[in-house]
Amino acid sequence: MRVFVTGASGWIGRTLVPELLEAGHDVVGLARSDASAEAVAKTGADVLRGDLQDLEALRKAADGADGVVHLAFGHDFSRIEESIRTDAALVDALGPVLDGKPFIAASGTPIVAGGTATERDDPDGFGPVAGRMEVARSVLKTAERGVRASVVRLPRSVHGEGDEHGLVARLIGLGREKGIAAYVGDGAQRWPAVHVADASHLFRLALEQAPAGSVLHAVGDEGVAIRDVAEVAGRRLGLPPTSVDAGELGFLGPLLAIDQPASSKETQALLGWQPTHPGLLDDLGNGYYG
Repeated sequence: MRVFVTGASGWIGRTLVPELLEAGHDVVGLARSDASAEAVAKTGADVLRGDLQDLEALRKAADGADGVVHLAFGHDFSRIEESIRTDAALVDALGPVLDGKPFIAASGTPIVAGGTATERDDPDGFGPVAGRMEVARSVLKTAERGVRASVVRLPRSVHGEGDEHGLVARLIGLGREKGIAAYVGDGAQRWPAVHVADASHLFRLALEQAPAGSVLHAVGDEGVAIRDVAEVAGRRLGLPPTSVDAGELGFLGPLLAIDQPASSKETQALLGWQPTHPGLLDDLGNGYYG
C-alpha cells in the first residue's frame, strides 16, 4: 500500500513511518521544513514538501496514494482555533478523492463527567476539545461516501524517550521554572496515557484493518493520577510535589483539574491491539523527562 502521512516527522510520525516501511508499505511523508524533509528521507520514505495550507498539493498526494494517515496538527495553544479551521479544511479537501481508501485521522479522547470515556462516547466537549471532536466527526462522515474512515483518539499523554513537547513534558518544564513538581487540588484527577510506539502500532492496524466508521482509543494507562506523576517526576528531579491553583499553570491548569480517564477495551477487541510498552510512570522513572 502507498500511504500518504501528514506529520511524518512529528512525535508519532517518526515512529509510525518506519513501522509502515517495515510492514512493506511505501510512504510519502509531508514535510514543511528542510529539517523535517531530511528526517523523513532518512527513514527511506518519499518526501512531499509543503504544509497543511497547501490543499491542492495534499489532495493530489492523497489521490495518488492507497491510503492516508493524518497526524499533523498545530499545537500552539495561542492559535488553536486557527489549527482547528486548517484541520477542517484539509478533511473537506481530501474526502472527495479517497473513495474506497482508508483515511485514518488523529483526535483526542473525550471527557466524560464522572466516568471513563469509551469509544462509544461522543460528548460535545468544550474549548479546543469540542473543535477537534467536530473535525473527527467530519472524518467519520466521509464513510458515507465510501471512504474507509476511522479516527484514532489519543490520550493526554503520548509518552516515550525523546518527548519534548507533549503535555507532560510541558508540565515538567513549567515545574522546573517554579522549582516544584506541580499538581492541582488533591492531584487525584486522572489522565489516560499511551507509549508512542503503542500508539503508532494502532495507527498501522487501523490503516490495514479498521472497518469504516471506527472510533479507536490509543490508551495504555486508563488513568494515571496527576499527583503520582508529580511524585515520580519530583523524585527524579529533586523537586517537591506541590499543590497549586490551576491558574498558576496557564493552559495546562484547567486540563490538570479535570478527571478524564479513558478505556481502550473495544479497540483491543476489534483489532487485537495490545499496548506492550512501558506506562507513563515507568517512563518518568526511567528519566526520559529529565
